[in-house]
Amino acid sequence: MAVLASTAILIVGALTARLSRTEPGQGQATANGTVASIAGSDTSTAPGAIPHIRRTLVLSGANDLADALMTSGIARAEAEAAAAAARPSLQPGGEIRAVLTLTKADGATTLDRLEASNPDSSGVVVSPTARGVFVASPVAAQLSSKIVVRRGTMDADSFYSSAVAAGVTDSLIPEFAKALAFDFDFQREVRSGDAFEAAFSQPVDSAGNPVGAPTLLYAALSTATKSAAVYSFAPDGKKSEWFDGSGRSIIRALMRTPVDGARVSSTFGMRVHPVLGFMKMHKGTDFAAPIGTPIYAAGNGTVTWSGMKGPNGNLVIIRHDNGWLTYYLHQNRILPQITVGARVMQGQQIGEIGTTGRSTGPHLHYEVHINDVPVDSMSIKTEAGQTLSGAALIAFGKARDRIDVSRAGQAS
Repeated sequence: MAVLASTAILIVGALTARLSRTEPGQGQATANGTVASIAGSDTSTAPGAIPHIRRTLVLSGANDLADALMTSGIARAEAEAAAAAARPSLQPGGEIRAVLTLTKADGATTLDRLEASNPDSSGVVVSPTARGVFVASPVAAQLSSKIVVRRGTMDADSFYSSAVAAGVTDSLIPEFAKALAFDFDFQREVRSGDAFEAAFSQPVDSAGNPVGAPTLLYAALSTATKSAAVYSFAPDGKKSEWFDGSGRSIIRALMRTPVDGARVSSTFGMRVHPVLGFMKMHKGTDFAAPIGTPIYAAGNGTVTWSGMKGPNGNLVIIRHDNGWLTYYLHQNRILPQITVGARVMQGQQIGEIGTTGRSTGPHLHYEVHINDVPVDSMSIKTEAGQTLSGAALIAFGKARDRIDVSRAGQAS
């Protein structure tokens, strides 16, 4: 209600400013030029009544509040006390709107009420008690959310630049890639001209302005050979997971690639070893990327090795729940919690790309062993995830349909 009152005061004050008398200091800025009076009006019209004045100010930040109050005629001690009460509820950066209710009596100005709001419409109401102490009542933001859809095609540079050019918020791009990591190898299968689509939920304030970070709801990618689309849904009401349109989880035994943004520098099979100089079986796939690039566990499992191991450099070995083993070689750094016996989850960071051991440059050498035999990680097929059922499937269908309606309504 306080925020609604602030809005009403601002509108009425602006319309009646020319009809009401102007108080000393109205329309003036503080010494640093950060305060501007928008409107002021005398709200007491009865003969002999003590005049109450409402004034709306725009401040460049919460730190300017005390000066703004003093500019309006409030004594320094009172202004600083009111500002101190309001400050915990005000955001440190961004514009602040302050509506003051003042009383003029016996040549002095006192503060009856302060309503201050942040850019997201949250804020605080500050009022004095009978003992002269200011109390603050926080006001929650009046936020809603809207679904935003962005579509684009891959350019010749990278998925990141393609997504940004299409209007996808950059913070969503890693999540988009992970959502489709079980279906696509972004380093080898995605080409210029391939089409992608993202839908995300964006919190907005009462004026429709974006507030806070968006949340990815839908990710789709179509190449020359295949297409995939996934939806975010929280079956337990707590943690969101990715499902295809039928409600089947995208989770597989292993992710296709355990590192984002890398290029495949060497594939599985026989090759001339770059250091030893003779033909040798290359038992894994090499992903080249800058030192420090995160490496992720390809699936749920238990760490069976963590540390230096000769030409392998810093090595992590994970035994997965289905008995398969994955090897992560040449790491620059293994995270401290990745120790033998530790339980890791799919997509959890385990280390960073490096060039330790017998290595000619920063890369991850990644191996998959099935029944203790190394296999080509890029060609193995992994079992499908579980499918929702019952009430969870019904709830998923409603969430999916809501996203699809928004996608259809924003079709280009």
